[in-house]
Amino acid sequence: MKTTQIELTKTEQADLPSVSVRSNSRRSIRLFKQMINRYDLYLMLLLPMAWYLIFHYGPLYGLQIAFKNFNPARGIVGSGWVGFDHFARFFDSYYFWRLLWNTLSINLYSLLIAFPVPILLALLINEIRSKAFSKWLQNITYIPHFISVVVIVGILTVLLSPTGPPNMLIQAFGGSPIRFLESAGWFKTIFIGSNIWQNMGWQSIIYIAALSGINPQLYEAAKIDGASRLRRIWHVSLPGIVPVIVILLILDVGQFMNIGFEKILLLQNNLNLEASDVISTFVYTTGILKGEYSYTAAIGLFNSVINLTLLLLVNRLARKTSETSLW
Repeated sequence: MKTTQIELTKTEQADLPSVSVRSNSRRSIRLFKQMINRYDLYLMLLLPMAWYLIFHYGPLYGLQIAFKNFNPARGIVGSGWVGFDHFARFFDSYYFWRLLWNTLSINLYSLLIAFPVPILLALLINEIRSKAFSKWLQNITYIPHFISVVVIVGILTVLLSPTGPPNMLIQAFGGSPIRFLESAGWFKTIFIGSNIWQNMGWQSIIYIAALSGINPQLYEAAKIDGASRLRRIWHVSLPGIVPVIVILLILDVGQFMNIGFEKILLLQNNLNLEASDVISTFVYTTGILKGEYSYTAAIGLFNSVINLTLLLLVNRLARKTSETSLW
């Protein structure tokens, strides 16, 4: 009897691979039928997929110039290999720690100061009882997002000039005018503060949408229990948008080393270079203007590897702590 049971078990085990193969083939057939039935939706994916393949994955072929002494006349294939020489040159340079610290500090301050502001703005708008005032506040905070970076820098240049309103106020109290844009100590404050003003309204949209999806009965139950408005925000509103906060935090950390060089480059001058010189601006000035393509490709690859590492670590930590992650 025991022998028969063992033989049956072995037979069932032998049939398991074929059963799994059949189930996989059925799922594949079912998926293919669904794609046929909803072909119009899948056709809509062709354009964004082509865009990503051409402009994001296609250029990855050129990353090999980071390990070559690239010569445009010889092309990527004809250029000679130099290994990790460009990386060693960057790590041994006198400006390496300055570039790294400026990039990290600006992004870290932005994450600590700028990231919570849209959340607070969304909570404020959600708590306003007057719908008219709520819409007015949303429109006022959205508008700066649509202003060009060049115009934003022009506004900052006028406002923070020696004859601008802040310096006029300082002089009214007996102080001396401050050259804000020519001071390395003020650069990060100006850059992060202007980013908050420009983007907080736009970034709050997704939080407002998440707040609108919270069940109103939870607020009613909290009121019945005697919870104050702050308690309702703390125990109902914030927990309701925590998954959205975690996802956006992961995405922000995944772009931790990418500041965007346009605004910094426009605000940059020789007097504030000590605080404004970051990896992205260095790659632009050295790679594009001076033509050191291989060297700056190595720097850009180093920058991207740090972003990828941080993204994987934060995503794993978020999955373990909050059970919310990108994958």
